[in-house]
Amino acid sequence: MNAHRKHKRPHPMTHRRHGISRKFAQSRTAGKGALVAFLAVLGPGLLAGLSDDDPAGIATYSMLGADHGYRLLWIIPVSTVLLVYFHLVAVHIGAATGKGFVAIIRERWGHGVGYIAVTGLLFANFGTICAEYAGISAAASLVGIPSWISTPVAGILISLVVVLGSFHRVEGVLLVISSTLALYIIDGVLARPDWSLVVRNSIIPHAPANPAGWLAIAATLGTTLAPWGLAFIQSYAVDKKIKVSDMRMERIDVIIGSLLTGVIGLAIAVACAATLHPAGIHVDDARDVAISLRPLAGSFATVLFGAGLLGASLLAAAIVPLATAYSIAEGIGAPASLDLDARQFQFFYAAFIGLTVAAVSVVSLPNLPLIPLMYASQVVNAILLPLHAIAIQMLASDPSIMGESKPGKLMLAAGWFGVVLIVACIGALAVSWITSR
Repeated sequence: MNAHRKHKRPHPMTHRRHGISRKFAQSRTAGKGALVAFLAVLGPGLLAGLSDDDPAGIATYSMLGADHGYRLLWIIPVSTVLLVYFHLVAVHIGAATGKGFVAIIRERWGHGVGYIAVTGLLFANFGTICAEYAGISAAASLVGIPSWISTPVAGILISLVVVLGSFHRVEGVLLVISSTLALYIIDGVLARPDWSLVVRNSIIPHAPANPAGWLAIAATLGTTLAPWGLAFIQSYAVDKKIKVSDMRMERIDVIIGSLLTGVIGLAIAVACAATLHPAGIHVDDARDVAISLRPLAGSFATVLFGAGLLGASLLAAAIVPLATAYSIAEGIGAPASLDLDARQFQFFYAAFIGLTVAAVSVVSLPNLPLIPLMYASQVVNAILLPLHAIAIQMLASDPSIMGESKPGKLMLAAGWFGVVLIVACIGALAVSWITSR
């Protein structure tokens, strides 16, 4: 009987169902694997991008909208495209070499050029660090807390997190703080702008009507594509141990961080263009922006603006000194990492604390003009930006540094075109300033 027993053949649909189930399971596994891979590299692009929307950036975007309305919004998308490119190249250099910006400059052009790079970054960055603590002071002033209380307390808390925390713990804290910047997108919507004008002026460039307009363009370029941000993302990617094999996922991190930076900056400028510009109000204080939204959101406007400003300030007050500490330590050949043993003296941590103490001391001075300080720091960034961008392009083009990881000719050509745009903006600023005298 058994020998002649007929074997029942499974129905064809059974095979199909099993095949579909297997493919579904495989796709879910692949999806989970991709998500895990992305989360493993998440951080450098998001933090470097969003920290560009720091208090100095908020002040600059606010003044762009308040003083010039919708006319000059196009500089924000242009700056965002440049930000995507240069951040990608900076991470690529760090992944290919395992070295930060100043470290690779020392290796390529010698210690003297490395010291010059450190000095330039220190000069530009210290003004920006002061601007970050000025932002903390401005946010605290919205609820009546004086700067001599708010800035030292913030400096102590940030220093404790950076010095005592591990790399991943510090990164987790910074990513949580960065989420508060989404509040500015709400501000842009609450302002009820003329969206047709927003779209048109974001796409079609218009020349500024006066030298102040060129200054606003230079400041916006300098705040979106800050030199310290380029140095930070490369050194931070090295500290996170990003490899060339991680670049596929890291590109997503960089693009998301850069696009969010541009969207938030545009939201701030649009809110001020819709509210402050028609009323002829110039941004002299953080309260100006908060008050401009009050008719639209009531007292909640102050909470929205203040919370966003505080979050942006705390994020950048940690990241800009970190960028500078990385550069200083790399410049003298000292270790530079958030995983260094804090129980022993580390030059990297000493540089971070020294910069923080100096910035807190400056901002705690009474009657300090906070908004002009923030705005001026971004103009300095813009003036120094061409040198930094040219250095990155030269490093990325050098096969002795990049090896097989050298970017393609088309990508490098796009970068040199970006350098030309940056130089043109700064040159136009200089020409308009000279001719107005």
